[in-house]
Amino acid sequence: MASMATILSKTSFLSQPLAKSPNSDFPFAAATSSVSFPSKSRSLRRGIRAGLIEPDGGKLVELIVEEPRRREKKHEAAELPRVELTAIDLQWMHVLSEGWASPLGGFMRESEFLQTLHFNSLRLDDGSVVNMSVPIVLAIDDEQKAKIGESKRVALVDSDGNPVAILSDIEIYKHPKEERIARTWGTTAPGLPYVEEAITNAGNWLIGGDLEVLEPVKYNDGLDRFRLSPAELRKELEKRGADAVFAFQLRNPVHNGHALLMTDTRRRLLEMGYKNPILLLHPLGGYTKADDVPLSWRMKQHEKVLEDGVLDPETTVVSIFPSPMHYAGPTEVQWHAKARINAGANFYIVGRDPAGMGHPVEKRDLYDADHGKKVLSMAPGLERLNILPFRVAAYDKTQGKMAFFDPSRPQDFLFISGTKMRTLAKNKESPPDGFMCPGGWKVLVDYYDSLTPAGNGRLPEVVPA
Repeated sequence: MASMATILSKTSFLSQPLAKSPNSDFPFAAATSSVSFPSKSRSLRRGIRAGLIEPDGGKLVELIVEEPRRREKKHEAAELPRVELTAIDLQWMHVLSEGWASPLGGFMRESEFLQTLHFNSLRLDDGSVVNMSVPIVLAIDDEQKAKIGESKRVALVDSDGNPVAILSDIEIYKHPKEERIARTWGTTAPGLPYVEEAITNAGNWLIGGDLEVLEPVKYNDGLDRFRLSPAELRKELEKRGADAVFAFQLRNPVHNGHALLMTDTRRRLLEMGYKNPILLLHPLGGYTKADDVPLSWRMKQHEKVLEDGVLDPETTVVSIFPSPMHYAGPTEVQWHAKARINAGANFYIVGRDPAGMGHPVEKRDLYDADHGKKVLSMAPGLERLNILPFRVAAYDKTQGKMAFFDPSRPQDFLFISGTKMRTLAKNKESPPDGFMCPGGWKVLVDYYDSLTPAGNGRLPEVVPA
């Protein structure tokens, strides 16, 4: 097997070499997925066109202040009223600053907020429509609103009081929490993770405006080298000579059913006439609920998938998508697809119950498992992404590997629940051979082992990727 250094030199886990140093509830068992392709008739009329898809609005928005002006802007920020950002606010600022939400130029003003809530899209000045399905907003309370007064600019500061951005030409408007929750999630049932984390106790006002981020966002968690912006990804994909880019979003470890979907997508793209389709393996890196595997462990597991050759390092780019997770099902999956357009992807793999979760009160899924892929095929502003359904992938006992389910011999297939997989990992047992690469499974076992209290009764420190 090739050395780790050799493998990492071939894959775009990072923009530079690495320094030495199911169901919706953890979906390990089966993967029902679809991939966004240009519709067949449209593709036949146009032929295969090389090059990356244009960003929404025709131009990638980048809101980071250029180096020569940063000192001046920091001095300006020091004189302005302040709004302190939460950890999730900072993640959304990161998303905005790099253009994932292009053509959005800052936290939403009321007109943008209402269009997002009611239409899942934004109408631009030229009359065109781009998709925007989740509100990217900043909440403030009565006290903060009073301190801002008549000022048209505010400084955004981190938890230590350091200015990180300026919001200009601001607009302050009411925060209709119940309406926001009902329209984003389709329910106001208690227990929605993002709601409890970011909305319930947030202020009763929203503040929007034009955003200037004073420096590139860094987390200093050992993973910043994986966080490539849309511009950096486009540069890497162009360097690779990609004539098609297919993105796979996930918030869980990669098993061989996922890999089957990704490799089969590339095969189908080659059959369509593309010469060099590149996979963007793009794990979500923002807020996730407490029982999801943490980002650092997922990145270690993805690294093993590349090292063990489950995915081809030559045709795979691995990076972190900085967005927080809503778990808002068909509404949120539109955001996930739209953001990848801005990174250059024109094909999007979407799984069973994308961005879904169990109902927070009742014993059922919150969303219909098939609605995500159906919504993507109809969503306003996503006409450049169409859906090509895949069959279910499950463990084929006759072949000893993950394969597409054959309904003519159902007795040969094994569907292993996420709960079962977690139990195996916690008990340091192995899944069937061919289900996940051994190195990747060991990372998962190590993660659950790390949750066992140490001898002093405290949880062990999180191991960085």
